[in-house]
Amino acid sequence: MVKNKIRPSAYVYPMPTTIVGTTVKGKPTFVTISFCGNLQYKPPMLVISCGKHHYTTEGIKENQTFSVNIPSTKMVKVTDFIGITSGRTTDKSQVFDVFYGELENAPMISEAPLNQECKVVKIIDLGGHNDIIIGEIVQTYVNEECLTNRKPDIEKIDPIIFSGYSHYLKIGEVIAEAYKIGKEYKIE
Repeated sequence: MVKNKIRPSAYVYPMPTTIVGTTVKGKPTFVTISFCGNLQYKPPMLVISCGKHHYTTEGIKENQTFSVNIPSTKMVKVTDFIGITSGRTTDKSQVFDVFYGELENAPMISEAPLNQECKVVKIIDLGGHNDIIIGEIVQTYVNEECLTNRKPDIEKIDPIIFSGYSHYLKIGEVIAEAYKIGKEYKIE
């Protein structure tokens, strides 16, 4: 097997496509972010990497709250629009049907099948283009039709996956059952 040396970059795949929300100057605003992931289970925390120049980043820093919304593939056009349009020049407050949970300045998107409202735990500046924002998940909301046995069902949520550079993808087929298939492996 030949390995090619390529430039270092963030090649951890798949990347979720999320829409992060906050409030700026009294209005909800949103940005599309794919650098987002789970950080720990108890207490539940996630991390986003958000451009320092983003209008949404200003609101997160000001309010110390934000939401992470998981759009379905049916929302791909509006999700891309939110990512390529600045909140500084476009009022994004009317793009979605917005609702609020426990946190006053963490607007969530009704059209998105899964929503999480977060309070900022820490913002880290590593000297790069982005701020690393760690949030504790205060509450999660899921459309009823996207639950199986009272848990979010990824196939029903039908999230948008970002290829990393140029394409949006869908979740594929199930290939094995987690925590079971490995029992069949034998070291030889």
